[in-house]
Amino acid sequence: MDLGLKGRVAFVAAASRGLGRAIAEALAAEGARVAVCARGAGITEVAAEIGRSHGVETFGVVADVSVPADVERAVRAVTAHFGSIDILVTNAGGPPPGPFESHTADAWRRAVELNLDSVVNLTRAVLPGMKERRWGRILNVTSIAVKQPVDGLILSNSVRAAVTGFARTLANEVAPFGITVNNLLPGYTRTERLEQLAGANAKAKGTTPEAAFAAWEQQIPMGRVGEPHEFAALAAFLASERASYITAQSVAVDGGWIRSLV
Repeated sequence: MDLGLKGRVAFVAAASRGLGRAIAEALAAEGARVAVCARGAGITEVAAEIGRSHGVETFGVVADVSVPADVERAVRAVTAHFGSIDILVTNAGGPPPGPFESHTADAWRRAVELNLDSVVNLTRAVLPGMKERRWGRILNVTSIAVKQPVDGLILSNSVRAAVTGFARTLANEVAPFGITVNNLLPGYTRTERLEQLAGANAKAKGTTPEAAFAAWEQQIPMGRVGEPHEFAALAAFLASERASYITAQSVAVDGGWIRSLV
């Protein structure tokens, strides 16, 4: 299937590894020109590796998406390099786990900056250009927790739910301009973040990370955790011409973990 992404410009946040890297690879494999950002200087080499692997033009910029000035600078740099941004993938690392009383007011503030403000600021920066060209795709990487809260992740459960409300409302506002807004909900997927959660879970329960993985796999009807490329495939489709009538949705890639009907 030709997804119609050849030549489109995609900007993927937090793409040095994990889900962001997988999404950037998937878009590049479809012929999109890809810009990536992350906090570490190694992001420029990540961009070069993606470009070499898929034969497309890429661009890397160092930026912390929780810092508004970094977001503005990164979007300006990508726009100056490619001329436009057609596809925005908002993404950021998750806030720390723990029960409510373990998190200070400052921890809540940081979680909002990282997982809500970053989405709002990135969207604000790219939206005028998308509206002018009357075409755009905004994809927000959130979590299955927005449909079925995960115990011990009160920061993520709360802040990512706010992103869902933002995206659902924005989708209606920008639909007349040919812009779609969708949320991608990763389930338990084999990433560094999941390794960290397994470690925290093991410490809290006095078990092992392997036991945490085994417990998660028992909850998943498919009997295993997901792989980043399986999640990235959804992102590539929703960014495509083929998905032009799909908007305001929150789509899970979770092996059946969510038990709700919708």
